[in-house]
Amino acid sequence: MATQAKRRRVAGPVGGGDADPDPVAGFLSWCRQVGLELSPKVAVSRQGTVAGYGMVARESVQPGELLFAVPRAALLSQHTCSIGGLLERERGALQSQSGWVPLLLALLHELQAPASPWSPYFALWPELGRLEHPMFWPEEERRRLLQGTGVPEAVEKDLANIRSEYYSIVLPFMEAHPDLFSPRVRSLELYRQLVALVMAYSFQEPLEEEEDEKEPNSPLMVPAADILNHLANHNANLEYSPNCLRMVATQPIPKGHEIFNTYGQMANWQLIHMYGFVEPYPDNTDDTADIQMVTVREAALQGTKAEAERLLLHERWDFLCKLEMVGEEGAFVIGREEVLTEEELTTTLKVLCMPAEEFREFKEKDGWGDNKREGDSLTITNIPNLKASWKQLLRNSVLLTLQTYATDLKSEQDLLSNKEVYTKLSWREQQALQVRYGQKMILHQLLELTT
Repeated sequence: MATQAKRRRVAGPVGGGDADPDPVAGFLSWCRQVGLELSPKVAVSRQGTVAGYGMVARESVQPGELLFAVPRAALLSQHTCSIGGLLERERGALQSQSGWVPLLLALLHELQAPASPWSPYFALWPELGRLEHPMFWPEEERRRLLQGTGVPEAVEKDLANIRSEYYSIVLPFMEAHPDLFSPRVRSLELYRQLVALVMAYSFQEPLEEEEDEKEPNSPLMVPAADILNHLANHNANLEYSPNCLRMVATQPIPKGHEIFNTYGQMANWQLIHMYGFVEPYPDNTDDTADIQMVTVREAALQGTKAEAERLLLHERWDFLCKLEMVGEEGAFVIGREEVLTEEELTTTLKVLCMPAEEFREFKEKDGWGDNKREGDSLTITNIPNLKASWKQLLRNSVLLTLQTYATDLKSEQDLLSNKEVYTKLSWREQQALQVRYGQKMILHQLLELTT
């Protein structure tokens, strides 16, 4: 079962007020007031859940049964908050890379508003100062525990973007409206905490098929739905309809069992980065390992001897960039049973390994007219059947990737197999170990297949 970031409740509104002695009763009373209907078969509880608050079946539930329905008026978004009109008028000035600024300003305002209609909902939020996302870990600890996983680099980008967004857009807006934002919410630290909360708890309504060209919908907070914890093998799913959002059972849920939503197909490095928890090995069937695209280029360069070969390899790489198959910051994504970036990796191996004459011809045709052979399929089971040159390049790329971790697979296995030692690890050490181990297991499987 997923070991999740502990959900503790917020200690009252930001900067004042007492914590509700019974936040669940207050929340359920609020649900009745706003027309949020919970099935009598479910309960909000701290008992029988993997982490803090969750939702548990009071009676057995069948697939297709409605667990709860949230009317759209009860959603907290840039449109439904009490400063929605202002946020709409200032929309142009609030545009940012993340697209989250209007919702974050809505939260900053509602959190400090003494009579916010969402106060009973906030009472079930986790305590903002105790979120477990790696962005809140000391940098040294983050680098030491998660080196090689891709998480430290993702966090550094996040922190730089959050800082830039706060000082260039959010703070000037709050200072321009001092009557709406008290000084106590004008804080980079609080803003960072709310970004993490939106990252972990908000929902994004999918676009309709005919709207594919549109910008993605803005995130929104969905009371009740964000209480559910995550599992890859989930038993409930959120459905969007014009009047409400409905959480529906997708599997039979026995009495007393927890109800799990899914946050999407998430590898463990994404779960810890965005949500602050992982699913222990081997539970996360969506786990992946990345091979950086530039690592494959480095492995190919190591196989060259003469300068002419190196120049030709750079020419091949530039051509792959032109085909938009590779980039300096991209990664090939390997799952347990499939290569998620199959087209990109197949084309890269093909172009980097084909004879020089064949490459000239391929380049002249701009990569067209090349029929994919059955034997070139990059399903995990077919990797042993690839051309020897492809397997060698893939193997060398895996070996270089494994060198980026601070520890090897055997030392991780020793920690995981020794229960006494494992239980003495800190919570962060356990989570980071699960991320590293899951990735290394996928990479070692590739090593075996390319031998």
